[in-house]
Amino acid sequence: MKKNNGSAEGPDGLVYAARLPLSSATLNYLAGLLRGHCRKIGSRWRSLPPGKIAGIVLAVLRCDQRPGDLAGGNGVHRTTVTRWVREVVALLAARAPRLDRALKKIARKGGGVVLLDGSLIRTRRRTGAENRKNYSGKTKCHGRLVIALTDDKGHLLWVSAARPGRTSEITACRHDRLTAHLRAAGLGAIADLGFVGLDDSNPDADPAVITGYKAARNRPLTRSQKLSNKALAAVRAPVEHGFAHLKNWRVLSKVRTNPKRATTLVRALLVLTNREVAR
Repeated sequence: MKKNNGSAEGPDGLVYAARLPLSSATLNYLAGLLRGHCRKIGSRWRSLPPGKIAGIVLAVLRCDQRPGDLAGGNGVHRTTVTRWVREVVALLAARAPRLDRALKKIARKGGGVVLLDGSLIRTRRRTGAENRKNYSGKTKCHGRLVIALTDDKGHLLWVSAARPGRTSEITACRHDRLTAHLRAAGLGAIADLGFVGLDDSNPDADPAVITGYKAARNRPLTRSQKLSNKALAAVRAPVEHGFAHLKNWRVLSKVRTNPKRATTLVRALLVLTNREVAR
């Protein structure tokens, strides 16, 4: 009896179609952005039209599709898809809002407070002394810390640079001079207990960062302090929705590229997230 050990996929492999849970407006926006960039740099020819390239990039960002798989299904090389993704991510990141402008925009609309929180974006574990600083002892994994501000409804306003995972949230905020920007805009921020001690200004001045009460071993919380913490937790709950919308982009489930590119990636996804939420 003759055995048939040939490949089930055939010489060209199998190709399947999948649906992206995104709006056509986002696809058109990305395609228009790419067309303008091609005109600017004088790129007259691409292997695929801008609309098709935009769809491939969105598949990588939203569904964490591997560039090699998408390349095989579209007749291009894997490095070409990787180059397209980096190109589009850089274009989007350049349109991310700056901290001072985002706060001034909220102040002009009559807002009084913003919501502050931090989250760890997981990265691939890498060896070497240079990458040890990406290990977070709090979450027991490698990643990059990102600080974000949202409005009182949970809409993302700004994200910080992605810093090494061992960085504390307070240290990251002080690098960005967050309290100074809040006072300049006349706004306050509501944060969790991880930000206690961030606002170390004059005790008589109005606080720029409002946090709850932290219990000590020999000093339990009073009933009024517990009620205050509960009220603050209810107010700052929408900031979790903001991070949830951002992490709907599955490429953030674990960043496989160089961790130094995480800042550009997160800021690009901030732009896309705001367009999807606002539609």
